Amino acid sequence: MPRIETDAFYHAAVRRHGETALGVHWNSAESQELRFRILRGLLPEDIADLTLVDAGCGFGHLHHWLAAADDLPYRYIGLDVLESMVERARERTGCEILVRDCLVDPLPAADYYLCSGAMNTLTIDETRTFIARCYEAARRGFVFNLLHGRDYGGTFNYLDPEQVRDWGEALGARVEILAGYLYEDFSVGLFRVTS
Repeated sequence: MPRIETDAFYHAAVRRHGETALGVHWNSAESQELRFRILRGLLPEDIADLTLVDAGCGFGHLHHWLAAADDLPYRYIGLDVLESMVERARERTGCEILVRDCLVDPLPAADYYLCSGAMNTLTIDETRTFIARCYEAARRGFVFNLLHGRDYGGTFNYLDPEQVRDWGEALGARVEILAGYLYEDFSVGLFRVTS
């Protein structure tokens, strides 16, 4: 059972703050961009020949941030569960943006999957499923961020990085965890092990 009603949660924030970082429940544009920078650092230096899926793309802020840095992948695909965000992300990016629930819907294959913040309102079981499904759809890896702390069952989902490491290793991934860049936040890279 979902932790929150996603439509109401995001539409209320968008009505109040517009298509901004605050409108998708980030504390600020600066913290949103810092998270993007940390996740981008987990990807290969050159992504120009790669396909990247942005799982939980919202209004396409990651695409805009990558474009501003002249650092777009060969193919960017956005996924979001909210149709209204998908429509706006299509208009803003000109890219393929799909209505998809990463927990149950078929996911497109890509070199890498990236998720910034979209798992923060899921239950622990949903988070584990989301991670496994995105990793399985990625040929090379999945990078994402989560909130660090003890989960008391409120609106947001807090996890222990070592628990997430265990999940990644159970998938057969090489796991990289970064922390300390923001309070109560950590980022994870799950990478395919090549022989």
